[in-house]
Amino acid sequence: MVAFTELTASILPLLLLAAFLYTYLRRRSLLRPPPSPRKLPIIGNLHQLGAFPHRSLHSLSQHHGHLMLLHLGSVPVLIASSAAAAAEIMKTQDSLFSNRPKLSIADRLTYGSHDVGFAPYGDYWRRVRSVCVLQLLSNKRVQSYRRVREEETSLLLRKIASSQNQTNLSEAFQKLTNDVVCRIALGKKYSGGDGEEGMVFGEIVDALIELLGTFSVGDYVPWLGWINRINGLDARVASVAKMYDEFLQRVIEEHREKGEREGRVADFVDVLLQFQRESEEKVEDYTIKAVIEDMFNAGTHTTSTALEWTIAELIKNPRTMKTLQTEVREIGKGKDEINEDDIEKMPYLKAAIKEGLRLHAPTPLLLPREPTRDTKVLGYDVARGTQVMINAWAINKDPASWGEDAEEFRPERFLDSSVDLRGQHLQFIPFGAGRRGCPGITFTLAVNELALAKLVHKFDFGLPGGVRVEDLDMSEASGVSVRRKSPLVVVATPAA
Repeated sequence: MVAFTELTASILPLLLLAAFLYTYLRRRSLLRPPPSPRKLPIIGNLHQLGAFPHRSLHSLSQHHGHLMLLHLGSVPVLIASSAAAAAEIMKTQDSLFSNRPKLSIADRLTYGSHDVGFAPYGDYWRRVRSVCVLQLLSNKRVQSYRRVREEETSLLLRKIASSQNQTNLSEAFQKLTNDVVCRIALGKKYSGGDGEEGMVFGEIVDALIELLGTFSVGDYVPWLGWINRINGLDARVASVAKMYDEFLQRVIEEHREKGEREGRVADFVDVLLQFQRESEEKVEDYTIKAVIEDMFNAGTHTTSTALEWTIAELIKNPRTMKTLQTEVREIGKGKDEINEDDIEKMPYLKAAIKEGLRLHAPTPLLLPREPTRDTKVLGYDVARGTQVMINAWAINKDPASWGEDAEEFRPERFLDSSVDLRGQHLQFIPFGAGRRGCPGITFTLAVNELALAKLVHKFDFGLPGGVRVEDLDMSEASGVSVRRKSPLVVVATPAA
């Protein structure tokens, strides 16, 4: 009896281990992962991203499917490149896929991911996003800044009118959006050359956005994280974060000292300070600074880039430009300048803005998500913690949704279409969709629609040096916000 007990005690752990291995291996055999391209040791598929990941990933999806699994170093990354895949992730299973993976550079630049864009999904994110949606970026709040938009776009017109021979619209649009966001977020202009401090702040914003789009190899191959110390990336992140923090802290203290001022529209810092005072839970200054940072990240370069691409497409397509000019100039006949009330009477202008965003999504790869538990997407198994990237650039140009002319700039496709850009139609997602969709859509459109209408009302555009419009270079530059490779330099002549 004793011998039998001893035998059972020695065999039982082996039996349990065998049962566990059988169950585990059987489960693994039943899993159906998405198709994957062949990977290399250590780096996985990192070598296949290229200088323009949205294009490289689109090319890979042509061979492996609109839902595919890559391995970037040690991290599994699901790539969604179709409206059906995007709908499953951002609509059907939106809450499950609303978390953000931790990215080291973004985490350091956003005060430990205490902004809206990179914050983990949870109570903190809900609370801060609610402030942005209801108090900073609501339709009522956006309309309250109408005077700022009209004044800054008028300054843009005067600058173009006074220029000699040609105008760099790329620089002009970046200054426009920087100045609008500065006035609305901080209460006055700091960027665009308003003294030494202004020049420094403009450089800080540019550096922040550049760094947020910088790939950190340590996020995907952890044991290579030391490279960022050697190449100076860590030091640059620390320096930019420090400069931004010190500048915004000064702005916050200035607002505290001045307090509420009668007869003045509250800027974003005012609103956030009021939220800080009235909140039942403690709100740190770094939350205010992180949210303000989001406004610059999402409201400057992406906004100016969208406007720049739309104007470029219009110049390259003279028939389309003529149609838009006819609409705008008929509405603006006899007026010195277009105003925001006029915009609602311009369906073709709105269609042109949409078409520009469709062909040139400001952020071609949406910020990554990750599921909080194992799940299935379109029949494939996706493990918890897998990074998920949605290729908005590929989806917005998919012939299955847009026809064989999907690569052409044709605003007419939106005139009799119910497809909108606010995340309800997953074949068109320039601003994302679902809980993690961009809350600043109304803000961006208000700036771009007014600027485009005023420009087309006042000027005719050509290219310097006798360059034909059909030869206009439309090459992209790499970055988180895909800008034109070469500046958009034009000859602007007053409309007859």
